[in-house]
Amino acid sequence: MQRRTLFAALMAATCLGAPALAQDLTVGVSWSNFQEERWKTDEAAIKAALEAAGATYVSADAQSSSAKQLTDIENLIAQGVDALIVLAQDTQAVIPAVQAAADEEIPVIAYDRLIEDPRAFYLTFDNVEVGRMQARAVFEVQPKGRYVMIKGSPTDPNADFLRGGQQEVLQAAIDSGDIEIVGEAYTDGWLPANAQRNMEQILTETSNGVDAVVASNDGTAGGAVAALTGQGMQGIPVSGQDGDHAALNRIAQGTQTVSVWKDARELGKNAAEIAVELAKGTAMGDIEGAQQFTTPGGNDMTSVFLKPVPITKDNLDVVVDAGWITRDALCQGVTGGPSPCN
Repeated sequence: MQRRTLFAALMAATCLGAPALAQDLTVGVSWSNFQEERWKTDEAAIKAALEAAGATYVSADAQSSSAKQLTDIENLIAQGVDALIVLAQDTQAVIPAVQAAADEEIPVIAYDRLIEDPRAFYLTFDNVEVGRMQARAVFEVQPKGRYVMIKGSPTDPNADFLRGGQQEVLQAAIDSGDIEIVGEAYTDGWLPANAQRNMEQILTETSNGVDAVVASNDGTAGGAVAALTGQGMQGIPVSGQDGDHAALNRIAQGTQTVSVWKDARELGKNAAEIAVELAKGTAMGDIEGAQQFTTPGGNDMTSVFLKPVPITKDNLDVVVDAGWITRDALCQGVTGGPSPCN
């Protein structure tokens, strides 16, 4: 703490009114895991933005362990990082790490997943709206029938934000009896294999009496589609999110209905730029686009919410035109599919 105070004083004395130089800064990133395809994209965007600013990137992979994440963050702090970006494995378990960072006056960004601590700056997409988009797309295709809700990890608040948005869209049809939810399960760790097991169990319990699946991300959607395919039921409406290449290919093939695209390149770029600004002393409330958000735990967080885009067979050109996926990767194994695969 003394080192940081002295540094700030020197900067104030020698560069009054000028920001700290980004090349003097190191930003540490604590990843919950690299099992999801998208985190590599996020990392590349963070690295590129920090490199452009002249800042240094260091990171650690918690490998889906809350305990390891605490140790990882302690080690990043010991390395002298000036800001931390944390993709939390567990919103509550990571709070002691936020305390440790606060003790050293190191700003923390809760990256894409909420950390129930107002000392962290919360950067994400509007996940309640993502849930709405998922449910709307499935409902448009299947306005009546037996629905299954494959949720995210029980330790990730996003799972419940998504589920809340999904319920908003479906509630009227549930109340009228047009939709019946015949199965619902959290997916430990967001792991596709766990989602597949949950879906298989629900199919067994319902004697395959399922008409639609609202899955909360592309990994869980992949697990659900695998279970459905095992019963010859591929092609019923299934939702997802993240714009994973495999999911976009499934949309082109007709086995997934929607992937709500949260451009990880924009999220990563914003995280890096905000981390640099906070490390230079910018107040959280002065970050461009910042707003106040009250968490389910009653904490008032300073937050930036980016806008997601639902991708269906009708607008697959959007992700190709944006350079998110190549036409060849999107259309692999697809014949006579939607544009641009036809």
